[in-house]
Amino acid sequence: MTIRQKLQSAVLRTTIYTASTVALLEYTTQIPSEGRSSRTYHRLFDEIITPLGRRLFGPEEAHHLALEVVRRGLAPRAKRGLDAGTDRTGHVVDTTVEIGVRRIGHGQSEGGLATSSSTIRFRSPIGLAAGFDKNGIAIPGLFDLGFSSVEIGSVTPLPQPGNPKPRSFRLVEDKGVINRFGFNSEGVERVKGYLEEYRRDFGGAGPPSRRMMESSTSEEGAVDPVVGIPHSAKNSVLRALGLAWHRVAGTQTNTGVLGVNLGKNKSSDDEIGDYTIGIRELGPYADYLVINRRPLQNLLSSSLEARDRHAPGTPLFVKLSPDLSPEEMSDVAQVALETGIDGLIVSNTTNARPSSLLSKYKSESGGLSGAPIRDLSTECIRTMYRLTDGAIPIIGVGGVGSGKDALEKLKAGASLIQVYSMMVYEGPGVVSRIREELVDLLVEGGFERVEDAVGVDCEDIYWRRREERVRQRMDEMMRTREVKEIVDL
Repeated sequence: MTIRQKLQSAVLRTTIYTASTVALLEYTTQIPSEGRSSRTYHRLFDEIITPLGRRLFGPEEAHHLALEVVRRGLAPRAKRGLDAGTDRTGHVVDTTVEIGVRRIGHGQSEGGLATSSSTIRFRSPIGLAAGFDKNGIAIPGLFDLGFSSVEIGSVTPLPQPGNPKPRSFRLVEDKGVINRFGFNSEGVERVKGYLEEYRRDFGGAGPPSRRMMESSTSEEGAVDPVVGIPHSAKNSVLRALGLAWHRVAGTQTNTGVLGVNLGKNKSSDDEIGDYTIGIRELGPYADYLVINRRPLQNLLSSSLEARDRHAPGTPLFVKLSPDLSPEEMSDVAQVALETGIDGLIVSNTTNARPSSLLSKYKSESGGLSGAPIRDLSTECIRTMYRLTDGAIPIIGVGGVGSGKDALEKLKAGASLIQVYSMMVYEGPGVVSRIREELVDLLVEGGFERVEDAVGVDCEDIYWRRREERVRQRMDEMMRTREVKEIVDL
């Protein structure tokens, strides 16, 4: 074991001991007796452990350590009551968001909104972007942080190591990150095993096919309803420690919507074949799938056919680069509308380097993410929302570190928001802060639902879409009323 490995092990042990001590003190003193959900525990990670990790370890080493802390259930849990969508004054906002499978050529409503045969319900608009958990080894712990959705990947058909190290750089002065990992992945077979274990032990949200799979859970793979640890755990000592930890520090493990981001192998010449393999092998375990590639007509058509064959009812999204020219964005919007893709993720990292960057690493090659691309990604969202006439759901990602950042992306046209790079600088507690701040801002803006804020910046589209939603709600209310009257008879 190298000195650095020993140091990492020491930091992990220290984290475990410190976390256990804090939780025990809170439990015994009742101050405030919320364990990993407490303000004290959040501050411990955000103000001490996260800055210390940046000082002691390089970006990739710190990333692996953070992933291990989350996997072991040591990271902060979302503050209790967040899902209620209640601000500090007691006003309630409906934070749920529904995304459905679009059908082209039939099922169109009068206003042009495609009806859906399958929908996925997100308990809040804040999710985790792909890249943090590439192989799906820490999904339950990530939901515990407060994400309503977790996107793993990118996952390639065959294992591949990615690019040579170093391949990740912190731009501390700019609150940015440059990565050139090169799709390092354990491959679909290993990831499939992780997802099978997760679904068996924790279930999760998703389409009807997902719920049918969950109903067949075996006793061997059952999960302790209080502890959140599989009964099949081999090490009885670890299980006993886990039992004590979860009794003291929290309640049941959270679950949510699981996305799987797919990629192609670097050595492969068959792009369509690679994505088809990913859809076939991982689609049955995903609540939504993502193609991490500029959408081409034949690629999207083939991928949608594979989705319908191997994972029917599972939404298929495409992740876009912010470096597309206006002409390319227009072409992408047209292809997305014609093929019936279910949603867009806007945006990926950028190869551009803003002149405002200060860090000595600003010239490193790779994709730039974090605060430096916040405004760029928001503008891309606004552009794609206009080009698609608001007909395709958009997941907004890029530099989100506050409720204000999230609301800006919602107003630009995003229905959902993803976070990742800003956790490097703000700590895991940023998830709870974003959700709290967003609810406060929605109340201040007079919005009763998250969806009421989507696309406000594009007034012509916004009011037309809002009128359509109101008409749909009235139709639903009338149908419900008719059913009730029939039942009463």
